[in-house]
Amino acid sequence: MRGPAMTDVARLAGVSHQTVSRVLNGHPNVREQTRLRVQAAITELGYRPNRAARALVTGRSQVIGVVAQNTTLYGPASLLAALEQTAAEAGFAVSVGSVRDLDHRSISAAVERHLAHRVAGIVVIAPVESAGEALERLPHDVPLVTVDGDPRRPIPLVTVDQVAGARAATEHLLAAGHRTVWHVSGPSDWFDSAGRIEGWREALRQAGAEVPPLVPADWSAAAGYRCGQMLARMPEVTAVFTANDHLALGVLRALHEHGRRVPDDISVVGFDDVPEAAYFIPPLTTVRPDFTAVAAASLDLLLAQIESESAGPLRQSTAPTLVPRRSV
Repeated sequence: MRGPAMTDVARLAGVSHQTVSRVLNGHPNVREQTRLRVQAAITELGYRPNRAARALVTGRSQVIGVVAQNTTLYGPASLLAALEQTAAEAGFAVSVGSVRDLDHRSISAAVERHLAHRVAGIVVIAPVESAGEALERLPHDVPLVTVDGDPRRPIPLVTVDQVAGARAATEHLLAAGHRTVWHVSGPSDWFDSAGRIEGWREALRQAGAEVPPLVPADWSAAAGYRCGQMLARMPEVTAVFTANDHLALGVLRALHEHGRRVPDDISVVGFDDVPEAAYFIPPLTTVRPDFTAVAAASLDLLLAQIESESAGPLRQSTAPTLVPRRSV
């Protein structure tokens, strides 16, 4: 019979797994009342943190390895920053293995480097299809969580609910009186892009609206500009949902150059809520993912595995938030 685990302490104290970690590591950002409640639960259960003993036995450190693509894209970069901050609050350092491509060879090499340094566990930000095979071939005894990975694979996964976010964006445009909504999508091999396409189509079909042809693109403002030039010449287009805010920026410029006023002639909604979105002309209505919530859920799932406890649900998603501004 196993002794009390950290999740038992969290349950008795009525707090999260992460809060217990913060108390154990003496983090200052915990209210005194919460700290006392956690300490009382620890005493009542007779819980003893086992990380130090586990580190002596396995050689693992208080370091979490993260594998991420070397990119300046807002979503992955924001997730990485949130993971580093959340891990630090729980008493862990983060070692980042940046890879040029998210393919089998690159991911495997990055994981091997992390394992050579005896990391406590690994988080892989894996938003593209090419990462799936590599993840399934990793050692099964390594605590592992994927972020924005393939939902079809039996690997612990935390993600933003892309479908819900896209559905909210599309429904917002329909509620503004538009008969249908056009979509400028992200790359076809990204799970984020696929989820946003699914949510867009689902919202249109549920509303009984026509589903226009998909307008494929990548994540760049340049691609948005090229797509926007085409859409600007189509008078039947009155509402556009773009798969990210950089695409929206390109679309806005193209519409401006063609004399199509936003939002008078065409409404535009983006996704990500980049810091500059509020300063676009006009300020952009967009969908804001909660990267901090994704990071916290990822760490909780990973810590449960490190503590040799049940990992809980293999799939966890966090809901994004629609941010209305003046582009609709």
